[in-house]
Amino acid sequence: MEIQILQLLEGARQARGLTVVIDVFRAFSTACYAVSKGVGPIYPVGNIDEAYALKEKIPESLLVGERNERPPEGFDFGNSPALLLSSDLTGRAMIHTTSSGTQGIVNAVLADEILTGSFVNAGAIVRYIQMSKPDTVSLVCMGYACQYPTDEDTLCAEFIRNRLLGIESDFEAMRKTIRHGSGARFFEAVSQKWAPSADFDLCLAPDRFNFILKAVRRKEGLLLERHDI
Repeated sequence: MEIQILQLLEGARQARGLTVVIDVFRAFSTACYAVSKGVGPIYPVGNIDEAYALKEKIPESLLVGERNERPPEGFDFGNSPALLLSSDLTGRAMIHTTSSGTQGIVNAVLADEILTGSFVNAGAIVRYIQMSKPDTVSLVCMGYACQYPTDEDTLCAEFIRNRLLGIESDFEAMRKTIRHGSGARFFEAVSQKWAPSADFDLCLAPDRFNFILKAVRRKEGLLLERHDI
């Protein structure tokens, strides 16, 4: 099994084989928490206009996501798992668009199959890959708004790769690196309304969920399906 770690949009476009698009802060952590609250299906989309148009077709759906970390006009929620957890979302479809994670999904056009990636379901991702036995695994780190790599996404890719290779990761060391690096923004007073500090801990909770989210194309469009592993 060849395992490659790629970065940003160019990495998504280069990804081959079984591809895991990683966005820890916060798209694919948020998606897992939403599914755990009974949301489904999730429609990942690349741009805001497409999200608004899809909302017209699915009137009871939720608009969830961010630009510059903040919820766009008319959205029900931003990209915060902490804020989602306080609401009853059972049975609601979710239209999800973000600056990083969903961009990776729509740009991974050469991938054989696409999973979302985060620490919260890393164990399920590893088990799925081990069961699938692909020749190539592409771990794509989407970074901050697809502009530059981030600690959390790169370390999550290394965490998954190490497990596939039977190598133990020092998660607490990873957590400290993230806390004092790209995760420090969650502890700034100015960002608490849209990026609360609770999101940091929720996104850095390894193996909290025993399911994967797989991007599949159905007649109603591209969506994320839950598969318990």
